[in-house]
Amino acid sequence: MRGRKPKPEGLSTRRPRRREGGPVAKLPPCPAHLQGEARKEWFRIGHQLVSYGLMTEVDKAALAAYCQAWARWVEAEEQVGKFGTVIKSPNGFPVQSPYLPIANRAMEQMMRLLVEFGMSPSSRSRVTVQPQPPEPARGAVEPPEPAEDPRRLLRAVQ
Repeated sequence: MRGRKPKPEGLSTRRPRRREGGPVAKLPPCPAHLQGEARKEWFRIGHQLVSYGLMTEVDKAALAAYCQAWARWVEAEEQVGKFGTVIKSPNGFPVQSPYLPIANRAMEQMMRLLVEFGMSPSSRSRVTVQPQPPEPARGAVEPPEPAEDPRRLLRAVQ
C-alpha cells in the first residue's frame, strides 16, 4: 500500500468510509497439510477472524500460509531458546544459530499476513467484511413461506 498508513479507528479524527455488503464471514475447513501447531493456530485465529467478520472462504490460502509461518516460528523459537542465538562451530568459533534466520523469516511472513487480515492497529481500519448470519438452532423449523394472495390466483383463473 502506498502512502501513509491510516490511524486506527479510535485515533482517527473521522470514521473511515466502509463499503457495505461483501462476502459472508465463514471459516473454511482446515487444509489437510496443516498439522500440529499450525492446525491449532488455524482454529484459534480462524474462529476469532470469523467472529470479527474478517474471514471468508477465499481467504483459506492466506490463513493457511499464516498458520504454517506461525508453526515454523514457534518451532524455531523453541530451538533458539534451547541452543541460544550463538552456538560454537565445529572449529570452536562462535556462529549464529541456524534457527535464528528461520525464526526471523517466519516472523516477517506472519507480520505481512497479519496486516492482510486486519490484525494490526492500522490495518484494522481498512478491512470490511459482512459478519456471518446466525445459524438456525438444530431442530428449528423454518418459517412457512407466505401464502400467495388468493385474489391473484382468482384473477389468473378468470
